[in-house]
Amino acid sequence: MRKVISRSLCLVLTVFLLSGCLMDNDGIVSKHGKLSVKGTALVNEKGQPVVLHGVSLGWHNWWPRFYNKQTVTWMKQDWKIEVIRAAIAVEPERGYIVNPELGMKCLTNVIDAAIENDIYVIIDWHAHNLLLEEAKAFFTLVAEKYKDCPNIIYELVNEPDDETWEAVKEYSEALIPAIRAIAPDNIILVGCPHWDQDIHLPAQNPIRDYDNLMYVMHYYAGTHKQELRDRATRAIKKGLPVFISECGGMEASGNGNIQYDEWDRWTQWMAENQLSWTAWAVTDKLETCSMIKSENSPIANWKDADLKEWGIVVKKMLTGKR
Repeated sequence: MRKVISRSLCLVLTVFLLSGCLMDNDGIVSKHGKLSVKGTALVNEKGQPVVLHGVSLGWHNWWPRFYNKQTVTWMKQDWKIEVIRAAIAVEPERGYIVNPELGMKCLTNVIDAAIENDIYVIIDWHAHNLLLEEAKAFFTLVAEKYKDCPNIIYELVNEPDDETWEAVKEYSEALIPAIRAIAPDNIILVGCPHWDQDIHLPAQNPIRDYDNLMYVMHYYAGTHKQELRDRATRAIKKGLPVFISECGGMEASGNGNIQYDEWDRWTQWMAENQLSWTAWAVTDKLETCSMIKSENSPIANWKDADLKEWGIVVKKMLTGKR
C-alpha cells in the first residue's frame, strides 16, 4: 500500500503542477485552502465564502475509463472545474462490494489527479441503501490514506431512497466519528431521504455534535420545480448548510429534453444562495444526462463534436460562456 499522503506532499504536487503546464491558472485549493462551514456558508481558511462549481463522474463500475488523470486534468484546464465528484458505485455489478480493488483504483486515480491539479474532490459512496459497516471500512481506508489533504470532501451516501430521516441520521452519526477520528476537519456531506429531495427533514432535526457538515440536495430541472426550491430556501433560512452534489437540466430519469427555462431558474437560485454544485455526469451512456457522445469518444481533449448537448451546456456554464 502506498504511504499516507501528507498535506505537505499535497502542496508539493500542487506547486509542481502550477510551475509547469498549469502556471497560467492558479488552483482553487491553493487559493482557498482547507474548507469549513460557517453558518450556512462554505468558507475558506480566511473565513470568506467559497462557491465550488464542477462535475460528477458517473458510476465507476460502468465508466471506469473516465477515472483517470487525463480526464481530470482536461476538465480542470478546459472546463475550469473547481471540484470533481468520484461516484464510487457500491452495490451493482463490479461495484465496490464485489470488486473493491477496481473501486479503490478508480478512486485513487481521481483523488491523486485532483491533488495534482489543485482542485477539490468529493468522495461519493454511491449507494441507495445504508450499508454502515461497509461504508465505515471504506471511509476509514480512504481517510487514512489522505487524512491531511485539504482537497478532500466526504459524501456519506448517495440518494437514500425509502429510508426515513431518522435512519439516515442514525447512519450518519455512526459513520462521521470513523472519519473524524482520522480527518477531524474535512467537509462531510450528509444525504437526506427521497433521493436527496427531503431537505426540510434535516433542517427540522439536524446533526448537532459535529462541525463542518453540509446537507446534500439533488435536483433535475425537468422533474423538480419551484416547490423544491422553496423547500430548500426554507431549510437554508433555518440555518441548514446545503451542497448540490448532483444536478441536471433534464428529467430525474436522466432522459427527456433539457428544460432550459427551468435549468436557468435553478442556476440563478443557486447563485443567489451561493450554493456549490456538481453536474451529473461524465459518461457516454445513451441518455440525456450523459455529457460524452459515445464510447468511441476520447477520454479527454474533447472537441464540441465529442460532447452531447448536456456536455456543451455544462462546459459553457463552467467556463462562464452562458
